[in-house]
Amino acid sequence: MAMQKTEGKIDNKCRLDKWLWAARFFKTRNLATTAIETGKVHLDGDRVKPAKEVHIGQAIHIRNKDFEIEVSVQALSNIRKGAPEAALLYIETASSIAKRENAKATGEGEHALRERGAGRPTKRQLRDIKKFTGGTYG
Repeated sequence: MAMQKTEGKIDNKCRLDKWLWAARFFKTRNLATTAIETGKVHLDGDRVKPAKEVHIGQAIHIRNKDFEIEVSVQALSNIRKGAPEAALLYIETASSIAKRENAKATGEGEHALRERGAGRPTKRQLRDIKKFTGGTYG
């Protein structure tokens, strides 16, 4: 008797790590699993394990170095499809949209960026300073 393969099937059961991967929040399932295990993903406000089942209507909060987003699950999928199909799996909450827009307007994520050459001199600049002054820099 042959066993049926349920890997690519869309049904009412879906692991959290697979759903995050299928919804294109993470490039690989391994990255999704790591994010869940390190507490960067919360399901209905609670830390969970990667194998936790996701159900329609649940809220998922995802925090990454590049973004912070809260979504509501609209559909389940165990397979990764194109971005337009993946966007149908969730809806971003209004509070998440407002928070993201506010962060973009205030430049909150850009506090550590600086122009090259601003601030401390690079090694090359230090060598040039030493050569020009004939001494040490400091």
